[in-house]
This record gives sequence, structure tokens and C-alpha cells, in this order.
Amino acid sequence: MRIPRRKANPVSLAAPLAAFLVLASPAALATNGYFAHGYGTISKGMAGAGAALSQDAVSAATNPAGMAFVGSRLDIGAEVFSPRRRFTVTGSGEPQPGTFYLAEGTRNSAREYFLVPHFGYNRAISDTQTLGLTVFGNGGMNTTWDGADGGPFFDGKAGVDLAQLFVAPSWSWQFRPGHSLGIAPIFAWQRFEIEGVGSFAPFSSDAAALSANGHDTAAGYGLQLGWQGAITPTLRGGLSWRSRIYMDEFDSYRGLFAEQGDFDIPQMINAGLAWSGIRDHTLLLDLQHIRYSEVKSVGAALLPNLVTAPLGDDAGAGFGWRDVTVVKFGWQWRQDDRQTWRAGASYGRQPIPASEVLFNILAPGVQEWHFSGGFSRRLGEDYTLSGMAFYSPSKTVRGDNPLGPGQSIALRMYQLGASLSLARHF
Repeated sequence: MRIPRRKANPVSLAAPLAAFLVLASPAALATNGYFAHGYGTISKGMAGAGAALSQDAVSAATNPAGMAFVGSRLDIGAEVFSPRRRFTVTGSGEPQPGTFYLAEGTRNSAREYFLVPHFGYNRAISDTQTLGLTVFGNGGMNTTWDGADGGPFFDGKAGVDLAQLFVAPSWSWQFRPGHSLGIAPIFAWQRFEIEGVGSFAPFSSDAAALSANGHDTAAGYGLQLGWQGAITPTLRGGLSWRSRIYMDEFDSYRGLFAEQGDFDIPQMINAGLAWSGIRDHTLLLDLQHIRYSEVKSVGAALLPNLVTAPLGDDAGAGFGWRDVTVVKFGWQWRQDDRQTWRAGASYGRQPIPASEVLFNILAPGVQEWHFSGGFSRRLGEDYTLSGMAFYSPSKTVRGDNPLGPGQSIALRMYQLGASLSLARHF
């Protein structure tokens, strides 16, 4: 008598896979500031578009309402991400009290390759409701500048390491056919380290908690809400809001970040349309807004804050980032029942004003354009393989050194990335 082969239970797989991704939290991810330009291989294949068209269990990171339409599935994947960063200093001057001149020349960041995993699980619990779990990340403030000539800030090798991990259980409800609401509590964890900025000690409220204190971690919470639905037979809409995520302070760096080490994660809004009026083709348009300016440690300007309040104070200086609004265009072609192709482009003005280039040597998040392509291939009844590659062309932001009259600083970066993910349908 032949004994049938027992299939793995996706529910039993979800917990250990999620735990693995928590432990393998991303070291770097960009690129709209330090927010990812999309979440999941399928969405990234369309430059991050997907607020109105969810297609995998990672889509709750964009719009939790979309989990109502992706079915019961498990998605796991990883991206190889490569940011190429450099800065150039030109001009010099005679040091005077209150000035801070850098050594002339060009430096390249030594960290260029990162592996970034993602995970999603969704289960239909009735004809109208689903429960899911999505694990995703942000990052991108990850640099390593060598210590030649004393290092960028004359304190040896310099750089930062920021990683943010989000665990989002979700619930979606089709309150009428084709229309859903979704809610996802956000549990966040972040890790940070900085070195090579001890020369700013005279400007700090706590010089012992400014630089080279190893990794510090912080936990926090927030909420994401969404709607997704069919406006007409060929037009879908989606809207999602993620609250500000309130984090514990980085106590080891309370002499660096404003408000005694506070580093909350700013709120984000996604809105989108998806039109399928051409047979087998879908066109997507998304708008994303990220409010970096509401978090003082990120949005507060370097000057005059640096001379009116010490680093780490409530009114201390930050990185001076402005809010970012990103427009995303996506295209999808369902060639047949097994093969789907994707492409996309996005643009958003980068967050760093020319007046803020000095501090942002540590965090040169200057990217604006992203171009991507991707595919999905059905592998029998139970599995789908998806892939994506993207390119973000070189962008340079140049400005004067605010503490070194006559000296200029140019920040430059371009990026490459590719990912694969495997979906298990059940």
C-alpha cells in the first residue's frame, strides 16, 4: 500500500522563517532617503508601485488592505543590494575658532554589498477575512570611510550602521466584494552604531555618548491602516497610512541625536491606482510621502542649531533632511498563465539640502531615480518564483562646508540591486 507524501504545513513554517529573518535583520537598504524604494520582489520589479494592486504576502508593508486579495501563501526572499558612495572635498582655509575644515580629496565607502531578506505569510480565515505576518526592513545610513589623513573628521575611520526591522501582523476584511480594509500593528527594532565623530565633542551635551560606543538597540511601535478596492471594472485604488513609530532612545548616543538619543521613524503615506484596461496589461501609478522633517534627529538643520544648542539637546542639530515625495510608475504584462513580466520607474527629490552636506557625509542618501524590471514564473500548482533587478543612477549633491568658508563638499552615490523570492501557495 502506498503511503501518500505529507505536505509541509505552511503554518508550521511561518514562525521559524519569521524568526530567522528577525535574526538576519538587514544591514542596509535604501533608497528614498533611508526608506526602501519598495517592499518585496514583485513590487520592486515595478519600482515599488503596488498600493492599489497587492500580489504577495509582503505587500502589507505597502498596504495591509491588499492582503485580502493575495490568497493564502508564504513568501520568502532576499535581495543583494550594492550602494556605491563617495564624497569629495575641495578647497581649504586657515583654521579659526568656530571653523571645521576637512582634508581635501575623494574617499569611497568600503561597504558595497549587503544581503537583505524579506518574509510574508497570509492566511484566509473566512471568505472575507485574512490574517498575515510581514517582516521587512529599512536602512541605508551604512558607510565606512577609511582613516587615512586622520579620517573624514580627524578621528580615524568613520561611518554609521543603521538597520531597522519591522514585524507587522495584519488583518484584512472585505467589507463588500472587491473592497477591503486592513490594519497592521507595527513592532519595530533598530540598531545603530557610529564612529569617527569624536572631534565634535565640544559641540555635544554628552561627549561620552557621542561616538564609538558600539551597537545600541531600540524597540518601538506604530500602526498602519489601509484601503484597497475596485473603483471601476478596470481601475483599482489604494490608500495606506503608517503612523510615526515611537522608538526607545539610543542611550549610548544621547550626546549625538537630538532629544537625548531619540530616533523615531517618520510617518508615511501611500496612494495608488492600477488600470487594467488593456488586455493582460496593468499600469500602476503610486504616490509616496515620507515625513523625515517631523523627527528632530533627522530633520533638524545643522546650523544654527549646532551653535545655539549642543548635540543631543532637545533643540540639537540633526541631519537636516526634508520630506520626500516619490512618484512611482509600474507596468505588468501577464504573458500567459505561467509567466508575468514587470518594469517600473520612480522619482523623488532627494532629502539633503546643499547646506547640509557636512554631517551627511555619514548618511549620503541622495538617490532620486530608480529603474527596475522583474518577472514571476509559476512552478507547478504550489510554487511561484519571482525575480527583480534595479538600477539607481548616479546623483551628486554639492554644497559649501558650513563650518569651513571657501570649502565645498560633494556627495555622490549610485546603486544596483537584485532579488529572488519563492512563494508557496496553499
